[in-house]
Amino acid sequence: MSTEGEHEELLTLGELTVVGRIREASNAVLLCTVTHEGESADCVYKPVKGERPLWDFPDGNLARREVASYLVSEATGWGLVPTTVLRDGPYGEGMVQQWIETPEGEGSGEELLALVEGEEAGEGWKPVAFAEVGEGRTALLVHADDPRLRRLAVLDAVINNGDRKGGHLLPGPRGRLYGIDHGVTFHAEDKLRTLLWGWAGEPLTEEARTVLASLAGSLAAGAPLATRLAELLTPAELAAVRDRVAQLLRTGTHPKPSGQWPAIPWPPV
Repeated sequence: MSTEGEHEELLTLGELTVVGRIREASNAVLLCTVTHEGESADCVYKPVKGERPLWDFPDGNLARREVASYLVSEATGWGLVPTTVLRDGPYGEGMVQQWIETPEGEGSGEELLALVEGEEAGEGWKPVAFAEVGEGRTALLVHADDPRLRRLAVLDAVINNGDRKGGHLLPGPRGRLYGIDHGVTFHAEDKLRTLLWGWAGEPLTEEARTVLASLAGSLAAGAPLATRLAELLTPAELAAVRDRVAQLLRTGTHPKPSGQWPAIPWPPV
């Protein structure tokens, strides 16, 4: 499998075989193999039946929002979300996502985060917030000043990600970085909670403005992306996506925390 289209075909048409369960997850997350026409790969299957209801997300389901997040990521051209499809599986409808193998010698996305003493982030890092580290001490939570993270921060602002934790950052082959676990997204109200606040209030990059302008066109009524998203999201959620893209283009800056709720997810990692 070498292209996203081929990945989608394998994940959509292949035979799913459950090989285990990832027990650390709060919802049902099953590790599977998928096989089709001589090709085989590992993947993650999250059946809708295994989702816990969320009082503040009464519409839709996590699986469809995960697929919608992938589609928006692909529309940006940044490829920040592993290939994700919606399909029937051994336990009914669910999302199936490409498994990302972390390159040997690299850890999780936590390596892009750090706690530092003092009040300065240091060269190559962006400050997020002060955190209690025990015994009455605090440390500064920082994330890397990394262009891959910056693109992800823009994507999160577009999809209104309410749960961008450190453990949801996965280094991939050839220097790529992926974000996973996008079930808590696309709410019509502002729900952005993330560890990637380091660019808050700063001007968007020229690349980001170009991508957002293109994305605005892709979200226009009747466009292929808008049509696909309309099958996964409510009309209010789709309208809110368009509004958030328009606001980012209008302000030309990364969003700031609203101050109306905790801006950082818990637990942060």
